[in-house]
Amino acid sequence: MNAVVPFSAALRERASSAHSPHECDGFMADLLNGTGSRDDYIALVAQQWFIYEALESAAPRMRHDPVASVFLSDKLTRLPALEADLTFLLGPDWRTQITALPTTQAYVSRIRRVAATWPGGFVAHHYTRYLGDLSGGPFIGRLMQRRFGFDTNGIGFFLFGDIADPRAFKNVYREQLDAVPWDDDEKARVIDEVLVAYRFNTELFADLARAKASQVA
Repeated sequence: MNAVVPFSAALRERASSAHSPHECDGFMADLLNGTGSRDDYIALVAQQWFIYEALESAAPRMRHDPVASVFLSDKLTRLPALEADLTFLLGPDWRTQITALPTTQAYVSRIRRVAATWPGGFVAHHYTRYLGDLSGGPFIGRLMQRRFGFDTNGIGFFLFGDIADPRAFKNVYREQLDAVPWDDDEKARVIDEVLVAYRFNTELFADLARAKASQVA
């Protein structure tokens, strides 16, 4: 008899297989290898604000859902840190200086739509964003810190100071995924929505590269 694959493992496997070897080429590669500029970094942080504003504005509604509410944690909240970063990077009028790129607009619309009617879809985007940033964010934050001479101002988004042990936190999150009462069809839908979120993230990097090129031209 075949062993039952935990939902979190199935999700992780499908998400890993969806990664393109070229998804971090271009914009993100330049930022990570040191050839990207401070303005490039600010552009990235600005787009994150729009995404997290959509995700975290849905959280109060999801606190009433018996499944989605399990995944909500104040320790993950990113919006205050993003707003502090943008204030540091752009000044107190930062809201007037940032604009959502086309991919970001589509991404935000998708989050708002699924979060309004589908708790599983909300969990899919919650999983993609928070576990992804908890896994890679601190590394990116340290790189940006060295590259641009930041202390903690400007990289707060990448610092999960309230989570002492990220690995243990992620393990608990995956245990919660394994405990969800969804049937196989709903689990498949959630995995498909995670893949949608991955595509938005990849397309956002391409959008950022195009925006950068248009400014240079």
